[in-house]
Amino acid sequence: MIRHSFLLILFCLFSFNSFSQENRPNIILIMVDDLGWGDVGFNGNQEVHTPNLDMLASKGITFNRFYSASAVCSPTRASVLTGRNPIRIDIPQANSGHMKIQENTLAEILLAAGYSTGHFGKWHLGTFTKTELDANRGGRPEFSQDYSIPSMHGYQEYFATESKIPTYDPMIQPKEFEEGESLRFGWKAIETSRESTSYGTAYWEKEGEKATANLEGENTRVILDRALDFITKSVNKDKPFFTTIWPHTPHLPVVADENHRNLYSDLDFEKQLYYGAITAMDEEIGRLWDQLEEMGIQENTMIWFCSDNGPELNTPGSAGEFRGKKRSLYEGGVRVPAFMVWEKEIEGGRTTEFPAVTSDYFSTVLDILSLEIPDRALDGKSLKNAISTNISERNQPIGFLISKQQSWVDDRYKLITQDLGETFELYDFDSDPSESNNIIDQHPEIAAKMKKELADWILSVGKSRAGGDY
Repeated sequence: MIRHSFLLILFCLFSFNSFSQENRPNIILIMVDDLGWGDVGFNGNQEVHTPNLDMLASKGITFNRFYSASAVCSPTRASVLTGRNPIRIDIPQANSGHMKIQENTLAEILLAAGYSTGHFGKWHLGTFTKTELDANRGGRPEFSQDYSIPSMHGYQEYFATESKIPTYDPMIQPKEFEEGESLRFGWKAIETSRESTSYGTAYWEKEGEKATANLEGENTRVILDRALDFITKSVNKDKPFFTTIWPHTPHLPVVADENHRNLYSDLDFEKQLYYGAITAMDEEIGRLWDQLEEMGIQENTMIWFCSDNGPELNTPGSAGEFRGKKRSLYEGGVRVPAFMVWEKEIEGGRTTEFPAVTSDYFSTVLDILSLEIPDRALDGKSLKNAISTNISERNQPIGFLISKQQSWVDDRYKLITQDLGETFELYDFDSDPSESNNIIDQHPEIAAKMKKELADWILSVGKSRAGGDY
């Protein structure tokens, strides 16, 4: 592990040559949890209030065709840090696998290039403890090999949970549920007169050390308090910073206080909880922007925002016009709300149809900083030209794999199978973005070409998963 880190430091120092220490952009990657494409105002939702996200989207470039690398969370998170399809890293599902020490992560490379690095929020790329029960996998012998914490992958600071937690008072749950509430979906924020019990997870901030203070109230605020402290320290040291801020909202269980529920008092109880949690999260992202402005660093801070997959089933979460939800490779499961803001360099008020994916973050950031991209099988590409010009064609298909589903998406068409290639469907985004008309019988030549490309890509992914890149 020491040799791996030393080589990364040499690699970055010799390739870093574009930005001076003073003018390198700060980089914030915000990824929320289970937020559907249609769950934000900037994509047309007029029921849920997201004024701060809408404001930030208007300051930058909104991606109409932005994809999570998987239809569930852990795999997508792996793609952000490595630029690789998560199956290459053997993280095929949520609560499976872990970030491997052999991977070159974005945090490692930027740390070696002089950035302060911090992670705040959900981790879901490994467990934090082998000695006590925590969350979904921590402390369970069958998952002992999945111990993998942020500081093993380039993060100097972190404040993180292994997996899901309630979106308000994140460490507790009611002892008894009232009408309309449930352990799965959520509940009203617990008032002082109501008994509670532990939710069974922790925030970890150092190896083997759990946070014990400032863990009450809105969960994204709890996260942002730590992230803003990290940002302030970096600014005071005149160092650029890289941080991944990964709120848990609106992953179930959704919990909202009375003030945020009352914003939706004319709607049913589930929407009061669900939308209230989203609006509370939106307010905290607005607080982040306000703090950047107060510190005078907002213009040269690059912010990327997206969700880790589509909305959960049987919730008010919306995929807009798109078919499917979380766990599906139809568009609703992987097309997510996304924008990028960088006032110093990128003109605001723009929308693009350029197909992009979370795996692109890695190459994009390194390309913008003129840092050499590691010679390893990658699935993302740099979006530098897409965000600085009006090009809309990617000219590099995006592959997806989860369970028995496989899909291959190019600038116009999507090939998809639900049964490992026994049968296929083909859709034309130009005329049918909602995937309602399977045209595979009308275009066998297009389908044949895309099947071959998908098969070749799957072979490459399989070689990586077997360790061929190490």
